[in-house]
Amino acid sequence: MTKKVLVADDQPDSRRLLQDILARFNPFGVDTLVARDGNEATRIAEKEIPDLLLLDIMMPGMNGFEVCKKIKSNPQLANTYIIMVSAKIQQEDRKAAAMAGADEYLTKPYDVNAIIERVEKVLGINLHS
Repeated sequence: MTKKVLVADDQPDSRRLLQDILARFNPFGVDTLVARDGNEATRIAEKEIPDLLLLDIMMPGMNGFEVCKKIKSNPQLANTYIIMVSAKIQQEDRKAAAMAGADEYLTKPYDVNAIIERVEKVLGINLHS
């Protein structure tokens, strides 16, 4: 069965890096979807029902907190695992992410191994088996 990961980030470099990291999961039946802002992320999530959402906070239109709340309040999407990814490192940002329903919070710049480890765990895939 195909697993879907949605990357939502308005910064092209961040999107590309996450897409490159996630490409290693393609042979395991993982599709990577991409959104450039919060509104697009919500539309894609509602249509595709991703297993995992890597969600930036600071985006135009709808920010990551708003997207997270909207997705977690949708019964069809409530089980989507959401990892907030942000350059914002303040404790209040982490708290706001948790209050919005995020499952985890990772900071930029990305630790590639941490991203791989989290994706493996969430999707139940071991790249090294």
